[in-house]
Amino acid sequence: MKKKTLVLGASLKPNRYSNYAIQRLVANGFEVVAFGLKKGEISEVQIDTELLPYKDLHTVTLYLNPKRQKDYYEYIISLKPERVIFNPGTENHEFYKILKENNIPFEAACTLVLLATNQY
Repeated sequence: MKKKTLVLGASLKPNRYSNYAIQRLVANGFEVVAFGLKKGEISEVQIDTELLPYKDLHTVTLYLNPKRQKDYYEYIISLKPERVIFNPGTENHEFYKILKENNIPFEAACTLVLLATNQY
């Protein structure tokens, strides 16, 4: 498996970008874990509703608006990911600063575009 990814803000609604991102990540051979408000399954990925101490994460891809992200700052830092992706609408300069202070690379990008252009 390639680049284990946590989709933070996963939704069971099929019209949500987080849902589609999980589908595309799985289809592209990535190991995916997901956190959301409701338990369920997308492309055989279980959505966790409690914050688990995932190991060996490469990427955290965010699908939470900046206001909602605040509750997850410490959690994300504790996971020590190799990068955090801020999808469109999730850009957060306050969190960028915190990630820099913790030496965690980040980028404002679209997971779906990165996958479609083989840049993930």
